[in-house]
Amino acid sequence: MKVWIDQDLCTGDGLCEEICPSVFTLLDDGLAYVKHDGVALSSPGGSAGLATVAPDQEDAVVEASEECPGECIFIERD
Repeated sequence: MKVWIDQDLCTGDGLCEEICPSVFTLLDDGLAYVKHDGVALSSPGGSAGLATVAPDQEDAVVEASEECPGECIFIERD
């Protein structure tokens, strides 16, 4: 599974980071980004910032996507 965030839709609520902090983070711009190996994929972000999700984190990533008020988390299944 891979995941990315559309920062244009992000409301900055931080629910994704609360639910799955190993995959999501909020940066100084107030928007959420995905992390890969602990590094935020913020340059350029969006679909270019595609992160691979560890199998043990998949359920949390799906939950974060479902709870996101901005509906900005996109999951791509392998």
